[in-house]
Amino acid sequence: MNARNIGTPESRGAESDTGIVPLNGELSPYRVFSRAEWASLRADTPMTLTVEELVRLQSLNDQLSLSEVAEIYLPLSRLLSLYVASMQGLFRATERFLAVEDGKVPYIIGVAGSVAAGKSTTARVLEALLARWPNTPKVQLITTDGFLFPNAELNRLGILSRKGFPESYDTPALLRFLSAIKAGARNVRAPVYSHMTYDVVQGEEIVVDRPDILIVEGLNVLQTARPPKDGRAVPFVSDFFDFSIYVDADESQLHEWYVSRFMSLRETAFRDPQSYFRRYAEVPEEEALQKAEELWGGTNLINLRDNILPTRQRANLILRKGDSHRIEEVALRRL
Repeated sequence: MNARNIGTPESRGAESDTGIVPLNGELSPYRVFSRAEWASLRADTPMTLTVEELVRLQSLNDQLSLSEVAEIYLPLSRLLSLYVASMQGLFRATERFLAVEDGKVPYIIGVAGSVAAGKSTTARVLEALLARWPNTPKVQLITTDGFLFPNAELNRLGILSRKGFPESYDTPALLRFLSAIKAGARNVRAPVYSHMTYDVVQGEEIVVDRPDILIVEGLNVLQTARPPKDGRAVPFVSDFFDFSIYVDADESQLHEWYVSRFMSLRETAFRDPQSYFRRYAEVPEEEALQKAEELWGGTNLINLRDNILPTRQRANLILRKGDSHRIEEVALRRL
């Protein structure tokens, strides 16, 4: 089985084939696998999920099958088990070298990608699979949505329409949270976000208590900033990640999935009296469709192009989706 190397003479510039191209025509740091090539790396990793569990794990309109788990996520689970074991060994070796005992430090996995790409499903499937390894590690999942500024604050700042853009997050609070996690702190608290009310839930928190693995899912978790000229340390969210995943798809597919999901929600979640989008369950279909297109083109597409997609090549692993959310290609960063 021979994986393709992005950036080799025969593949350089072939964006239509891989969706991932090297910068400035240089050799890419990624090794690219077709779906069949990646599936062969599963080896003897057992299937630990049932069809019923998959239904609960997948997001609305995100198609997920046992074959997707077997061919994509089980090889990924096997790879991560090797990475986590190696990181734990390195950590213990460093403790011996420094003659200290720092205690348990979680392995942090970041999951990034556009709205409607299916990153939430990816994060939940990984959480379920990793928690069922033979050594039964403690795995927790948080989303960075909880670190969005509350709607009242976004309104005050005049950026409610830019929710999901980097400036709409309380990044210092997120950095403090991740710093505490990596320091091995007990009972670190993270705020909770409700997609029903479209706002941070006041007084509600998630407690993260020294898991073996923490999965952090969000739009802009691979975002960087311009380093200061005076050389001061400016941490990024991704500085705290041990491994990162970017869920990728063409703009046209993301557009279609977003609009389809919005229209499907008119028949489900939007009908809840507490839903922020309640009125779009009652308006004519044409008006709801117009709003979906407006939200995609006026907010989500801009955020994708300006802030999310530029971070794709910072990921350790890129899951490239085709039709019906089916992952067709996997790009793994070289060590």
